[in-house]
Amino acid sequence: MNERKEWYAIHTYSGHEDKVKSNLEKRITTTGMDEKIFNILIPAKDKVKVKNGKKTVSKEKFFPGYVLIEMVMDDDSWYVVRNTPGVIGFASSGTKPIPVSDAEVNSILSQMGVEQPKIETDLKVGDEVKVIDGPFDNFVGDIEEMDLDKGKLTVMVSMFGRKTPVELDFHQVEEV
Repeated sequence: MNERKEWYAIHTYSGHEDKVKSNLEKRITTTGMDEKIFNILIPAKDKVKVKNGKKTVSKEKFFPGYVLIEMVMDDDSWYVVRNTPGVIGFASSGTKPIPVSDAEVNSILSQMGVEQPKIETDLKVGDEVKVIDGPFDNFVGDIEEMDLDKGKLTVMVSMFGRKTPVELDFHQVEEV
């Protein structure tokens, strides 16, 4: 299927997100899926309440009834997640789970106050790279722009005899 790790939203019974996360962690360990299932995230942020002069901090969930999971999707990993107690199913169109976009995951992480790791690379503008993932797989081009904060780079690839800018993630290219 797909050998790339991506984030997926799984639907759970509302209020059972923590239990599902715990169940998933146990199942991942017992089934040896730790090389295919990596992170489990309950999108939430701290909410401060002051009542009778006492300050309490609680977690407020952004998407009650949903848990995000970073995984390599294949039949085995799908089966482990789908058959975990408390999991209703994957967010999908029809039967095929749809990955959550990087932009949406980054937005959720920033709302949670989680910093994305900064990209460190030897690549620089003008370097020639080969695309190794996505619709432009095997295209070769020169780096036009780099945005380390967003983890994106613009590569000029030759399509139909002309140079075309393509925005890619750093993990989608390798140096030629």
